[in-house]
This record gives sequence, structure tokens and C-alpha cells, in this order.
Amino acid sequence: MDTAAVPKKRPVKRAATKAGRRSAAAAALGPSRLAQVRLRSEEMQALQEVMRTLHLGSTSDALREGLRLLAREAAEVGAAEEIRAFYQGQAVPLPEGVVEPSDAELAAADEMEW
Repeated sequence: MDTAAVPKKRPVKRAATKAGRRSAAAAALGPSRLAQVRLRSEEMQALQEVMRTLHLGSTSDALREGLRLLAREAAEVGAAEEIRAFYQGQAVPLPEGVVEPSDAELAAADEMEW
């Protein structure tokens, strides 16, 4: 048998296989970017505890959840700023039937623990 006529099989490269898995993951999740974060020991311990408590499967899942919560908080802060700008320093009107809380009620609410 003439070995010159038989094409040689190329070895499969590991990098190509990993790239294929990454491409499949990227297709499933959509476009993404890599971000790195340096955590102190106590921050990493807190992150691991959060992951256990919330049953998050990976550090990425935990950080995505944290970013989702930060984005929600930023949206709330932005909305509050828009409301203040709209009313230009005036008191925001209360809904019909709602009475303004007293100083004692506000102080009691400040003392509450969740």
C-alpha cells in the first residue's frame, strides 16, 4: 500500500476543542466580555458564603447577581433624582388618602431592623 496516496489525519488540537466549547457557551449566553476582580481574603470568604446560601453554581453567577442588584439600585437612585429634578425642591405630593408621617413615625421607622 502506497502511504503517499493516503492523506494523513491531522491531530485534533485541544485549543480548538476549548474554543469550540467557548463558542457554544458564547452563543448560548450572547456576547460577553471578560472582567477580572481582585478580592481580599475576607471578601472571598463572604462571596463563598453567599454562593452557598443562594445556591449559586459559580463565582461568575454570584458576580452577575451582584451586578444585577447594583444595576437595580442605580436605576432606583436615578429615578429618585429625576423625581427631585421634576419637582424642583418642592415636596412631592402624596397619593390621595395618604397622610404625611409624623416625626415620631419616621423616627420609629429609622429604628426598625429588617
